[in-house]
Order: sequence, then C-alpha cells, then structure tokens
Amino acid sequence: MKYIGKAGLAVGTALLLAGCSGGGGGDTHSSSTGTATGLTAPRTTPMPTPTPTPYGPVLSASIDPVNAALAQVTGAKNLADLDTVLTTVSTSAQTAASSLSKADQPAAVSKEQTVLVAALKLLAKDATTVRGDIKSHDVCALGSAEAELGAAQGLAEVSAALSKMTEAGYSTTFAVPQLPKQQSRSLDNGAMVSKGKLRGEGVFKVDNGTKKDAVVSLVLNGKTVHSMFVGKGQKADLKGVEDGTYDVYVSEGVDWDSEAKAFTQNCGFTKFEDNFPYETGSTSTSWEITLQPVADGNAKTNDVDPNSFPQP
Repeated sequence: MKYIGKAGLAVGTALLLAGCSGGGGGDTHSSSTGTATGLTAPRTTPMPTPTPTPYGPVLSASIDPVNAALAQVTGAKNLADLDTVLTTVSTSAQTAASSLSKADQPAAVSKEQTVLVAALKLLAKDATTVRGDIKSHDVCALGSAEAELGAAQGLAEVSAALSKMTEAGYSTTFAVPQLPKQQSRSLDNGAMVSKGKLRGEGVFKVDNGTKKDAVVSLVLNGKTVHSMFVGKGQKADLKGVEDGTYDVYVSEGVDWDSEAKAFTQNCGFTKFEDNFPYETGSTSTSWEITLQPVADGNAKTNDVDPNSFPQP
C-alpha cells in the first residue's frame, strides 16, 4: 500500500593351498632327498579393456532433449504454457551439462566441452530467470517473455560452443528458436485508450511523476468509462467527465501494446481506495491525483490482481 496524492481538485576372498610331502625309508648311510609336491599356480584371465562409448552419440544424447525443449517455446499459447516449457528447458540443459561434464571426451575437444558445459548451465539459469520474471510481472506478456529468453546469453553461447564441436567433427542437431525482440512502445501523453462521451463538466487531472508510463481509468459500476495514457514524468487532464461516482484504477509499466490494451513489461496494477464523485453544479467538479508517493498525500492505493483488473 502506498500513499498517493489526491486532491479534490530455486569382501575379498583368500584362497588357502596346502602342500603334502611323502617320505620313503632307506639305510642309514644314505641320504634322502625330499621332493616337493608340484603346485600349479592358478591361471588368471586378464579382464578385457572396456571399449569407450563413442563421443558423438554421447554428445547427441545430451543435446537432443535440450533442442526438443527449445522447439516448444514458440508453440506456447500463453505465459502459463511458456512457464511449463521453460521448466523443461532449464531441466534438460542442466542434465546435459552434468552428463557431459562426466563424459570421456576426445582430447581434441576437451576445451570445447568445458565451454559447452558452462554454456548449458547458463541456459538453464536464463530459463529459470525468465520464469521468475513472469511470476513477478517484470514480463507480463508472452512476447516480452520470449524476447527476454532470446536476448539472454545462454542460447547464443550453447549455439557457438556446438559450432566448435561441429568443426571438430562432432555435429549435433540444435536450432535456436526465432524469438521476438523486446519493444518499448508508447502513446502520446494524454491519448485516450477508452473514451466515453465526455459531455460532462468534470475535470480529472493526473500527475505521473514515476519512471513508468501509466493508463488511468475511471470506472463506473465495474465498467471502464474513460482511460487516459499519461507518460512517465508528465501530466495530463481529462475534461468533460460526466456525473457519477467513479473508481480509479491505474495500470503502470513499459511497452504499451495497443492491441492487447496492456503493458508488456514491469507491470503494476493498483486502485485508489477512495472513489471520486462528480456532480454538476458542485464546487468539486475537478479532482487531481498524483501517481508518485508524496509527503502530504491523503489517498491510499491497493495492489490489484491483474486477473480482476478492469480492461482499459
């Protein structure tokens, strides 16, 4: 909760061998010679030297699950789908890194394998990071989440390391998915996202002193009547507000998607606790709010579940 300005205006076995000797009688003038019983040493068959598993199949067996997981990224229908896919990407990349770190690689690619293992660990970390950003609403649209994965270093480093392996004669199938680039779209300050009749006499003023763009909505009986875009660090006025008692909702963020009517990054959703009455003839036909906390602020805002936020 923050106070905002409002004015009415993650076991060995041992083998024991016993020898027997036999003696024959003779005269006392002759000597006898004892002959030892002949013992044959047990034969030992040398263990065959294990044949190392060819490195190529080991490499492919490690990389194929990662490639299969990445192929699912662009098929995600929403953020929940993508979160599940990213879990598979992270798990498969970490498993591949662990498997290859224990493999007997040819000396010719010892350095390349070390680099590849590190790159796979980074990819696993990147996928986990995107999952965390989805949960925290640092990315709040499918395209921006995919863009974050695409811009991370892990994918590029795994691809580069596997290219070196191919040059050394160990090729694998690995395709980097075609992912969108991150965007930073905006509207003109004061632009209407939703516009009612605006035939009244009320005025609604907004001071956005934050570092994020905002869309401020006047909601009547649970339905959005007016929504206005207010750029970061700017002010805007809405004139012609009709009579009624309005709730005020604020959506803040980066990169406004006009088609979805939503920000795609760093999203925040709040609602003012107080409502805002407009009545023709009243002296208080003008209200003013500040989106940044102020020392003498007399209005409170509460976070709102994005799933219950009114469509601007």
